[in-house]
Amino acid sequence: MSKIKNRNARYIKEIFLIIAGVTSACFGLKSFLMPSHFIDGGVTGISLLLSTLTGWNLSYLIVIINIPFIFLGYKQIGKGFAFKTTIAITALSIALIVLPFQPITHDKLLIAFFGGLFLGGGIGLAMRGGCVIDGTEVLALYISKNSILTVGNIILILNIIIFAFAAYFLNIETALYAILTYLSASSTIDFIVNGIEQYTGVTIISEHQEAIKAYIITDMKRGVTIYKGEGGYGDKKDIDIVFTVVTKLEMSKLQTAIRQIDADAFIIQQQIADIKGGVVKRHALH
Repeated sequence: MSKIKNRNARYIKEIFLIIAGVTSACFGLKSFLMPSHFIDGGVTGISLLLSTLTGWNLSYLIVIINIPFIFLGYKQIGKGFAFKTTIAITALSIALIVLPFQPITHDKLLIAFFGGLFLGGGIGLAMRGGCVIDGTEVLALYISKNSILTVGNIILILNIIIFAFAAYFLNIETALYAILTYLSASSTIDFIVNGIEQYTGVTIISEHQEAIKAYIITDMKRGVTIYKGEGGYGDKKDIDIVFTVVTKLEMSKLQTAIRQIDADAFIIQQQIADIKGGVVKRHALH
């Protein structure tokens, strides 16, 4: 029964996130970007650019242009992702027709910033719900598997092409505002997807690992994992490698403590987008 309840709770959460995402994206488009013929990056940007140039209805373009990316998502990620993405994109198309959002402002800077903020918020919430309403990431993931480029590189290249077309077919000012919109949207997506707390994984190699471990557990109230290792340079003696996860705000405190315990400790840091469970999460809830 508990598994069924957890699964149902997860489904309800995903549905809520997708509905909130569609509403936010629709608000950003109808109240800010569309009235002033502004564009964004990604598939949504392509749809906005084509709508501006041809006069075709944006709600139809969003569905049509995203169809290939839905199929890619089905191949790359799975049937559940493709199904939820189809529902979310269709819902956004309908929302653009039905929801009575009105233009908020005619100030171009405000339009670029808040249009990107609400559109990016919508995309981020949909991603938290397990789908996308903009297929750019799916395409980038597909291309990255068959090239030396990373997902970030591919998204950047695609958006540069979109902004270049905007500068050529519309005007340079619109393209520049589009870049501001994209920066606002991408920052919002990153904030929503990665959460308000940024986590850092810390690997510590030290001869004083017991003191460091005790400090992390006792003073910072964080969990640690001990890896068994062997020195690969010089004296190949066995060593205990300490691994822990802290928030970015706690990183400076941890570094200072480690240097006080062992000034020669070897420390490796790596950014972690999100975590589930563990002492970090439990501590943050108290």
